[in-house]
Amino acid sequence: MSQFLPEFIQAYIPNTIQLLYLVATGFFIIGIKKLNSPATARKGNQFASFGMLLGVVVTLFDREIISFEFIIAGILIGSLIGIFAAKKVKMTAMPEMVALFNGSGGGASALVAWGEFSRFDPMFFDLQSLITIGLSILIGSITFTGSLVAFGKLSGYVPGGRVALPGQNIINLVLTFAAFGLIGWFAVDPAYQLVFWSLFGLALLIGILTVLPIGGADMPVVISLLNSYSGIAASMAGFVVGNNLLIISGALVGAAGLILTNIMCKAMNRTLPNVLFGAFGGDAGGVVATGDTDKTIQQTFADDVAIQCAYTRKVVVAPGYGLAVAQAQHVLKEVANLLEERGVTVKYGIHPVAGRMPGHMNVLLAEADVPYDQLRDMDEINPEFTSTDVVLIIGANDVVNPAAKTTPGSPIYGMPILNVDEAKRTIVFKRSMNPGYAGIDNDLFYSEKNQMFFGDAKKSLQELAAAIKELD
Repeated sequence: MSQFLPEFIQAYIPNTIQLLYLVATGFFIIGIKKLNSPATARKGNQFASFGMLLGVVVTLFDREIISFEFIIAGILIGSLIGIFAAKKVKMTAMPEMVALFNGSGGGASALVAWGEFSRFDPMFFDLQSLITIGLSILIGSITFTGSLVAFGKLSGYVPGGRVALPGQNIINLVLTFAAFGLIGWFAVDPAYQLVFWSLFGLALLIGILTVLPIGGADMPVVISLLNSYSGIAASMAGFVVGNNLLIISGALVGAAGLILTNIMCKAMNRTLPNVLFGAFGGDAGGVVATGDTDKTIQQTFADDVAIQCAYTRKVVVAPGYGLAVAQAQHVLKEVANLLEERGVTVKYGIHPVAGRMPGHMNVLLAEADVPYDQLRDMDEINPEFTSTDVVLIIGANDVVNPAAKTTPGSPIYGMPILNVDEAKRTIVFKRSMNPGYAGIDNDLFYSEKNQMFFGDAKKSLQELAAAIKELD
């Protein structure tokens, strides 16, 4: 595009482009900062999106593009897919969508590196460029196939438990070292096409074999890590094509993904090596519990729950993935409104892994217009449980299981949880006594202070709303 401009304008384009890249980077940083709070997250997305739009437009001037037909076609097709996904994909399927986004980013980075390598004679590139191309291919391809496997596990197309060969960790380690060896070979002899394609194929295989053995409960960590990989791959692609904005934006995504991965690991009391090479979630290894028949539970119904909640001072809602599956957030908001009209204080305790990805539950509740100031993260809400009259646990299991504090040797021992057992009364909304992802029984269900409200979360909340309305 720039070749069609007057020469005196073309002379200023390079510096102007770099300046506008800096402005776009500023929008990225502000956008990420605003994602810290649900109240400003939407505006943060808008800032970051505008920064990306600015970067794309500026890059069109920077790249001496001759033909725009494919670019325009790509923009139109991508926009239509994006609009369709935004309108049709349910909030419960958002983790799967994020997995696909990560995979698309990694795959695009690998294709950019491949495309740049294909443009010139292999001997045109210096050693540093060849290593960068190899790393972009490796990381991008791993992200692509790994994200597809994560998508399959989250959507049920791939078994959620461990799917592994004997000695899987050793196999993955050997393949990874082999991939780095191929990068070295490729950097020394780039004209040997077999090495390049072997690297490409091996990287795709490593992505599959790395994520396939990981259990479903660890998918929030895996998604965060793959998000980081996609950023690193993009940054590598930026070095390949010499684009500063791609380098910076990729580094920002990579760093943010690693920070989020660390937060998720702490929230689950897991180390990253344990997630990648251990076994947890989706496969209980023969210790699955479906409820101890020697223990007794107290079952309750809508009328009783309505009385306990309506004639009290403070109610805390502890939502879990079951709330998202039932699409019950709007009915929950109706129940909260009815209680608040009766002078009851309602708050929401959000565990970091309450949904199937970081921030999932916050977005789900925001969709139902739950006020941001009622949302409390785990560290904020835990001190308040001792002064809470009733906790409504809706679709949550492992994140409220006291075994994390009381049972050494338990798969979740040491995992930070919502201390709902410290409240005066807990009421668990659940379909059955089946265990959560960790595959272990929950002693909270048998506590004298707990009652079980069985049924679909949405239907149960509808019954509760009706019962509250009938009270004097």
